[in-house]
Amino acid sequence: MPGSKSSSVSLHEDGINDTSGLSEINISDEKGSAGKRTMALIEKNGYQDSIYINAAKVFQGIRTEKRKDRTLVRYGGDSVSPLLPFKDEYSQRVSYELAFSALKYQDLLEEILLDSCVYPCYSIPDDLTSLLVVMLYDLQDRKFQTREIFDEEEPIAEVQTVERYLYSSRIKLAAALARCRIKHDAASIEYILPETIRKQEQRASALPLCVWINTLKISLEDVFKDLKKKGFTRVETLSDLHPYTYCMDQHCHDVLLFPSSHKEELMNLDLFADCKLLLQDKSRSLAVHSAQALLSTGGDVLVAHIGSHLTIVHMSALTAHSGSRIFVCGMKSSAKEAELRDLFSHMGCKDIVLLNEDFTDIGPTDPRLTKAEVIVLLPQCSGLGAGSPIDFILNEHRDTGLLRDLFRGCVSEDKLSILAERQLKELRHAMTFNVQAIVYCTCSVYPEENELVVKKALESGAGDKLQRYRVIPPVFSACSNPEAPTDVFFKTEPSEMSSGCFLAVLAREEDSSKNMSFKDILGRAAAKGLLEDIFGEKSKEEEKKHPNVGEKSKKEEKKRPKVTQRSSKTPARGTEPKIADFLRHQTVPSSKAAVPVPKPVSKTQQKNVVQPHSYAQKKKPIKPIAGAAPPSAPKCTPRPLPTGRPALAGKPRVERKRLVLKCIEIVFPPVVTQRNKPGTTPYSGFRGWAGTKGSSRRILPPPLSKAVKPAVLGHPQPWL
Repeated sequence: MPGSKSSSVSLHEDGINDTSGLSEINISDEKGSAGKRTMALIEKNGYQDSIYINAAKVFQGIRTEKRKDRTLVRYGGDSVSPLLPFKDEYSQRVSYELAFSALKYQDLLEEILLDSCVYPCYSIPDDLTSLLVVMLYDLQDRKFQTREIFDEEEPIAEVQTVERYLYSSRIKLAAALARCRIKHDAASIEYILPETIRKQEQRASALPLCVWINTLKISLEDVFKDLKKKGFTRVETLSDLHPYTYCMDQHCHDVLLFPSSHKEELMNLDLFADCKLLLQDKSRSLAVHSAQALLSTGGDVLVAHIGSHLTIVHMSALTAHSGSRIFVCGMKSSAKEAELRDLFSHMGCKDIVLLNEDFTDIGPTDPRLTKAEVIVLLPQCSGLGAGSPIDFILNEHRDTGLLRDLFRGCVSEDKLSILAERQLKELRHAMTFNVQAIVYCTCSVYPEENELVVKKALESGAGDKLQRYRVIPPVFSACSNPEAPTDVFFKTEPSEMSSGCFLAVLAREEDSSKNMSFKDILGRAAAKGLLEDIFGEKSKEEEKKHPNVGEKSKKEEKKRPKVTQRSSKTPARGTEPKIADFLRHQTVPSSKAAVPVPKPVSKTQQKNVVQPHSYAQKKKPIKPIAGAAPPSAPKCTPRPLPTGRPALAGKPRVERKRLVLKCIEIVFPPVVTQRNKPGTTPYSGFRGWAGTKGSSRRILPPPLSKAVKPAVLGHPQPWL
């Protein structure tokens, strides 16, 4: 028996620390080995005295308090003394299981004590009532048989006193238990429990065992071969599970699922004893796999809480070949640090760095975290979605108050508010780090700890203002479900197939403006409707630059503004047409402005300029008579701009070019309105005016002064 005890203790010392039974462990006698039969014998014959003491202290802190007018059993003061040091993890687990069993059957056990007249007992003080209730549950679970005392341990006086008193009253206690079962018409005490508690226990007992492979010590193929030798067959889906089968998880490539009925047999395999297979809740495997998918080669991981050492080992196994380091916060005790280092070394981990500071005490500019890319945040939560509350408390070092909350089926509003505020504070602090992503995971079923925390953190605007965080669907390993997730949050409800889990991945938005082309920027602006006013201004400028000359130009000018307006104001058109229109408006003026504007020409050069729309150039020039001076033509002055049309700012060259062209448009043939000067010969075309045969010489009036305007000619076309 001592040999079997030491083997079971060493099993838990190696880090294999999960059991599913909350009140007892049922072991099959048909396939049980000698070691398991010895373990069953130890459990059915009671526990060590220190286990009873610690279980009584845990029960004292989580028991159900009743109103004073209904209190018949007194439990002494409310203060809870500290627990005794646990010899091993197995002793700690059994202590929590005894305390939780006493909590579930508290009403029944109190009724047995009162009905049998065993309580009150003046020889047992009220401070030992919790010990009395815990040991009464264990006594009826052993069918009121005597407990076997171990020679190795030192007996505790309080435990010995309560045990002798209960054993002396075992007949009365058994009779009271039988009457209670008859009263409730229950075949066993399990049927006396409330319906909600029974369903929780049924779900926990039927939940598949989640096991992940420690690839630091063994490969997946070797595990499959070893399991085949042990008689286990691999099936495809979880629904195909039956005795001696297992299947691969659909999200994580190194996670195996086994039927819950083979738990004790699996725990006795060499794969578990050598830490090659490790039992842990699936939610933690999902968290580390989603974090590993976001890492680049050489990127580090920051784990905000020490939590379960199994989670850290799993993260190290996934990043073993990428050169990443895992920084773990909150290592306060030097003794615990040395213990964990030995454990990590035994499991094959070499890249774990333990930090003494709490996560909230570490600044985002810490030089040790310059290469950190992902933060894994597993905050303290209510944990009502966990499959096994005992495992959750032991692995995650959580408060034993979870047992009371699980029994009640809810969490008090005050406690939930405190947890949510703490989670929000930690998530906001994580957003201040210069990392690429944050993995936030809980085992809670309350939105106050899940979606609302993430939403409040994003709304607070913590972190970089230019590159904000956004929620993205988590990405798992290559053998995950081929169907891409549509929800940004990964969430599972507690059921007989899986435990409750919430997972959110907050990724930092990339600064796309650095690599964005000009066309992409215009596409964004057009999609937001920011180019509406620009299109309107461009169409007006085209109307000013291209006046309506001729019927053809009128038709073109009437059509062009309509097309421009439709492209800028019609919401049915896509982004690409808007971009094309805008680029067309930008390209045409820029190309015109690039054409060099000719310098002002002289009067002689102006006459030789080809103008397609000039009426004067359709006439042939009149040749002057030899020896005669040509008449002086009126000076052409630039036409002033209309008062209603403002000059276009920023385009002086375009206006200068237009003024030169307008001077040429108003050039007309000279009109004979002045006297021939002495010594000059008039034009041949005017000789009929100067005098003809048979008519007296006509004298023209003197030339007009510059101040007097010439009179309007009576003939509409005097040059004809």
